[in-house]
Amino acid sequence: MAIRVIISGGGTGGHIFPAISIANALKTMDPANEILFVGANGRMEMDKVPAAGYAIVGLDIQGINRKQLWKNILLPFKLMKSLNKAKKVIRDFKPDVAVGVGGFASGPLLMMANKLGIPTVVQEQNSYAGVTNKKVGAKAAKICVAYEGMEQFFPADKVLLTGNPIRRESVAIEGKRAAALEFFGLDQHKKTILVLGGSLGARTLNESVVAFLDLLSKEDVQVIWQCGSFYIDKLRLELEEKLPANVKMMAFLQKMDYAYAAADVIISRAGAGTISELCVVGKPVILVPSPNVAEDHQTKNAMALVNKKAALLVKDIEATQQLIPTALDLFKNLNQVAQLSENIKKLAKLDADVQIAKHVYKLANKK
Repeated sequence: MAIRVIISGGGTGGHIFPAISIANALKTMDPANEILFVGANGRMEMDKVPAAGYAIVGLDIQGINRKQLWKNILLPFKLMKSLNKAKKVIRDFKPDVAVGVGGFASGPLLMMANKLGIPTVVQEQNSYAGVTNKKVGAKAAKICVAYEGMEQFFPADKVLLTGNPIRRESVAIEGKRAAALEFFGLDQHKKTILVLGGSLGARTLNESVVAFLDLLSKEDVQVIWQCGSFYIDKLRLELEEKLPANVKMMAFLQKMDYAYAAADVIISRAGAGTISELCVVGKPVILVPSPNVAEDHQTKNAMALVNKKAALLVKDIEATQQLIPTALDLFKNLNQVAQLSENIKKLAKLDADVQIAKHVYKLANKK
């Protein structure tokens, strides 16, 4: 039997990609299933979701600005307006279930769905639950999580360990190494470091690479460096002809599967979605948690792996001195490389999207 589902949230790729993955899984189960997204006006989901083939409605909502408190003056009015619009959307669409993936829009939508008696599912991606998800999770029917021990934030009888939905095409790396190295113009016989700064980039990771360009040029390694669209022009001007031939700098990685396939060691921020992909990829990982996120949740995400000897951690404040040397030292320690690879693979969950979709179905049928 076909069901109707609202999926709400967004703001970053870390929220949007899981949301679209869940929608795709529901459509695969039954193409007649009807899905409506609810996002925040002006945020990236308003473009990414229609590009994936789904309808989306925008709420005029924002997050709390912790640095410029005066900007929060309109927040209570925007919240009331968003709650009223969410109520109208729910009454018009008549969903069987509402799913929240985090981000500004998921709060008002799930709060109103709970109030109207619509079963709700919270998908918490991080190892430390955010304020909004804790609030709506108290009344949710099910809470799908990616880390153990989330009962500290949510009612234990509602928590389901499903993992985070990932972009399957990005982690399909089997048998692609040779083609990947050729694609990036790299040597088939050298070890490769992949530096992932995200689509916008990460200043600390970029500064860490720049600080050790001379050393990297002398070592028998090569680097795929995703510096981000925000930094690419400045770095090109700054480095001009100083960039060694064995360091390939680019704003975006159009073929993520090739980047993962080419890598021997991966350096990355510790966003929940990226970590879930890295677990499936199964390569040695050095995580540099961003200090600029709510409740320092990236450090908590990273420590969930570090405590299981499934990743190394370099603090953001120490990265410009330690990050590249730590990566180069890994190549000299084959036992550690093998251990990191083996342990991170144990944490992989490839079918989280399907598992979450199945729980959504069960709720819809109970209703």
